[in-house]
Amino acid sequence: MEINGIAHCNLTVSDMERSRPFYRQMLTFLGLKPVIDTEGMLYCVGGRTAMGIQAADDKNDRFVQRRVGLHHVCFRAREREDIDRFYEFLQKLDGATIVHPPKEGAWAPGYYSVLFEDPDGIRIEMNHVPGRGLLEPGTRSGAARG
Repeated sequence: MEINGIAHCNLTVSDMERSRPFYRQMLTFLGLKPVIDTEGMLYCVGGRTAMGIQAADDKNDRFVQRRVGLHHVCFRAREREDIDRFYEFLQKLDGATIVHPPKEGAWAPGYYSVLFEDPDGIRIEMNHVPGRGLLEPGTRSGAARG
């Protein structure tokens, strides 16, 4: 058996009124289209993936990257230049906090990425790796990001 990627990722946010416009702008910029947009959930689909956000039960909690659970989410860009365009977009996106601007990384040959946080501090990355990178069968598996 071999899986066909990750179907979707749902994130829990502390404030839907603040996070909905952030994610709606970001995800539609990336080509995902909203298929559910209710008071309790935003769910967008495109690029062979889906991303949802929904309200947290505990509105006072904040994301902690090294706590048990999600570490970060990483989207994969088709072209290296997409990383630079996305970075320009992020600089104007209300609520985005840039962790690092576009830079090379040692995670795979040609690895290039931008890393930022959403309004709750959830880390999101966009990367580009030429070709299939480490997704090529028979190559070593990727290392965990820091």
